[in-house]
Amino acid sequence: MDAERRVMDRVVAEAVDFLGGLDERPVCAAHDVDQVAEALGGPLPETGEDPVAVLDALVAGAGPGVVATPSGRFFGWVIGGVLPAALGADWLTSLWDQNAGLLASSPAGAGAERVAAGWLLDLLGLPADAGVGFVTGAMMANFTCLAAARHAVYRRIGWDVEADGLTGAPSLTVVVGEERHDTVDVALRYLGLGPARSVVVPADGQGRLRLDALAAALEARAPGPLVVCLQAGNVNSGAFDPLGPAVDLVHAHGGWAHVDGAFGLWAAAAPGLRHLTAGHERADSWATDAHKTLNVPYDSGLAVVADAAALHAAMGVHAAYLIQDERPDPIASVPEFSRRARGFTVWAALRSLGRTGVAELVQGFVDRAHRFAAALDALDGVAVVNDVDFTQVCLAFDGDVETRESHAGCWPRGRPG
Repeated sequence: MDAERRVMDRVVAEAVDFLGGLDERPVCAAHDVDQVAEALGGPLPETGEDPVAVLDALVAGAGPGVVATPSGRFFGWVIGGVLPAALGADWLTSLWDQNAGLLASSPAGAGAERVAAGWLLDLLGLPADAGVGFVTGAMMANFTCLAAARHAVYRRIGWDVEADGLTGAPSLTVVVGEERHDTVDVALRYLGLGPARSVVVPADGQGRLRLDALAAALEARAPGPLVVCLQAGNVNSGAFDPLGPAVDLVHAHGGWAHVDGAFGLWAAAAPGLRHLTAGHERADSWATDAHKTLNVPYDSGLAVVADAAALHAAMGVHAAYLIQDERPDPIASVPEFSRRARGFTVWAALRSLGRTGVAELVQGFVDRAHRFAAALDALDGVAVVNDVDFTQVCLAFDGDVETRESHAGCWPRGRPG
């Protein structure tokens, strides 16, 4: 027990120093990957070292390569900070070291996930009986949701894709927006659906899928199974697809509507922003993150599927050596078997904020984006080139400053997972 206590004391001391210095610490790393690898490298020791000495070496070698993403001055990509309660819960998650794959292997992990899932569905205005999987991020959330979609649309035509695969299966049409995120394409690749075969619907100048183009694409498609991927929050512009009308169009054609809402889906939790996601609750599946907008530690993604049975059929597994009953295990909602108990941090974040706290958190992000946009747009040689609907502010500088229309739609797709 002495070693464990010394280790914890060392980690607490490092935490106090790191968190206390965030306001002054440079945001960028002082060392690049080669320098960090050199500092941590050398031959593997023949004999072990004292655990505190190991931590000292890790802090000394890796510390200069740490990017201050929890800092209030970090504006790179779409990366969240960490709420105090979520940080503490993450430490407890490691301390308890639960394998959260089965109900039997961690009633604590499964129970926290069940409660957190219910709170999430309520906050985001999603069906109360939807299935929820706690995954690593929006990448795997999109994968999980689209796996459930693949199962469901093939089941409707009598094809068992889990048993028989895609060889010889009727062709499945996937429709995506021009400004979709790359993780949608990667998920389709993992699922054997060939992103190059997707029907791409043009977007408007803000990156929103065009409803008229979607209608035309659905009318022109070949008969058969259909999945359509929509977006709540373009990573560059912050724009939202017209979710309600788009979902209704998809359903009128007998398809499955999936919403990639990695950070933007949280607009549904703020009364002043819910218009951005109007009608999203009528979709069939939703992908989002907790490690972005909700500010829990990495990694934490959420896959939500209205038809929980489709999710469990696509992801679930039964084996004689597992202790299982009629209730779905957590492994029936995620791609992983053994996994971290991610529900503790989400539960802690939601309980620490409450309904109004989550709404204020999300609204606060948007309010600050508007302040940034107003101040920057007032500067000579700077122009805001997007409609600041959510948390993104797109700028053009100096000789590149022309009009908003001339820059619309020029940003590349991309979002760290």
